[in-house]
Amino acid sequence: MTDLRKLPNLAALRAFDAAARHESFSLAAEEIHVTPGAISHQIRALEEELGLQLFVRHGKRISVTDTGQRFAATIRKSLSEIATAAEHLRNLSRQQRLVISATPSFASRWLAPRLWKFIDQHPEIEVVLQSGSHLSDLRLDSVDVGLRFGRGTYPGLSVEKLSEDYYYPVASPAYRNARGEQASEPADLIDCNLLRMDQRESWQPWLKLAGLELAEPRGGLVIEDSSLTLRAAVDGAGVALTRHIIASQEIGAGELVRLFDLALLCEESYYLVTLPEADGKPAVAAFKEWIFAEMKLFRERSNWPGADAARDRPE
Repeated sequence: MTDLRKLPNLAALRAFDAAARHESFSLAAEEIHVTPGAISHQIRALEEELGLQLFVRHGKRISVTDTGQRFAATIRKSLSEIATAAEHLRNLSRQQRLVISATPSFASRWLAPRLWKFIDQHPEIEVVLQSGSHLSDLRLDSVDVGLRFGRGTYPGLSVEKLSEDYYYPVASPAYRNARGEQASEPADLIDCNLLRMDQRESWQPWLKLAGLELAEPRGGLVIEDSSLTLRAAVDGAGVALTRHIIASQEIGAGELVRLFDLALLCEESYYLVTLPEADGKPAVAAFKEWIFAEMKLFRERSNWPGADAARDRPE
């Protein structure tokens, strides 16, 4: 067995490797971020320790001896193996950090209140939850898992459908329409203040399903954030058209009630997306297993609209 106590100084070996590659103490010094004098000193000490000359000096110019060339090839191979092993360990460390990107509404209203369960199950994983209205570039933004609400077409990514969702109206239990009455059937919405969303969350498909010929709400406040729309409904400002998954927190707390037994299947669904190479990352695999099980549990316990809901949008 080799006696590692006889191993030359690692800093001297790095200096020698750089100097042999560049055949220049100055360029080796720039690479290692030391002075040329330090490189020269380390090389001379190494030559004295080994008892042979590694470089031929021609004034300020140097060239590697034949023995030095052979030694440099061995050192370069060994240093490369050490660097590869160190990078592998860094990757293992990074595998314990999980970056998740989700839409603000899904992140705040469904995922964040449950994420502590995953963290309790996997305390070794550091979880970073990002949310924003822009669509994250998983590779550019160093995101491990993206949770998106859309049509499922995400080129270059591994895509798995997490869940569909359903639209229906909700209001505060204390909300009254213009006649001072609670809305007990869809026709009562004619006298209600329908809270406005952006065009992506139009009332029209649900209204047509209910057989109501009402115009899209106009004027007043347009709210482009699902969370703010629900907060306005909780405060009694009107009736909000929402998705089941997004409103479940307020409905469960009794702050909102679902109006009518009429739900419309969304054209878009929730998808879990990853980079193809991330599928083998232990933290990603653990999160995928957890979130699909958690979504299944949620659907079983949250009065999921499911079979009784309209699965096709009205013509």
